[in-house]
Amino acid sequence: MRAVVQRVAEAAVTVDGETVGAIGGPGLCVLVGVTHDDTPEKAAQLARKLWSVRLFDNGETELSCSDLGAPLLVISQFTLYGDARKGRRPTWNAAAPGPQAEPLVDAVVAELRALGATVETGRFGADMKVSLVNDGPFTVLLEL
Repeated sequence: MRAVVQRVAEAAVTVDGETVGAIGGPGLCVLVGVTHDDTPEKAAQLARKLWSVRLFDNGETELSCSDLGAPLLVISQFTLYGDARKGRRPTWNAAAPGPQAEPLVDAVVAELRALGATVETGRFGADMKVSLVNDGPFTVLLEL
């Protein structure tokens, strides 16, 4: 699994003009990509990492979402596994197909909620518009 994690002051995702998920900050906007060999165990591991990784600061102390009770906006994004090294058109061969990927993205969200997180989501497979205010800017890539 691959996740692009952005620390945000706010973030929202809309589908057909309707807001389907939104958070205020501080929080994290997380774009999640799934590849063919990903498993529910990897999804749970990613959720635990997102909940505990220290990306916020409070003076001298680095804090995690769990420390702050910070919300997360989790959005599926198969294009994280796009490969544009050859030619001018990316290939998506490394991205898992929807029937495999959707349950794993849902598993990340379910595990985060089980850990106590407030989680908003996009809509799997939809044409989503994501808006956010990146705090920092601060963006990291997590890969499991």
